[in-house]
Amino acid sequence: MGTFAVLNDPSRSGRAPVPVPGAVRLMLELVILFGGAAGFYLAGHAAAGIVMALLIVFSYAFSLDRLGWLLRQ
Repeated sequence: MGTFAVLNDPSRSGRAPVPVPGAVRLMLELVILFGGAAGFYLAGHAAAGIVMALLIVFSYAFSLDRLGWLLRQ
């Protein structure tokens, strides 16, 4: 995920090897993170998959300012 970045992202160096809009970056994050959780779930580790999904939601809930910034880019 470090390759696809939003230009001038304050949480990164500000450089973007492959610049993308904020909405695209957010969708990439969601697909990769929830894909991992779904992988655990589908591999028979339902509890781990559910816990991962809940932790992802929890993390995003506490970073609403970043979500807003990404969607404005």
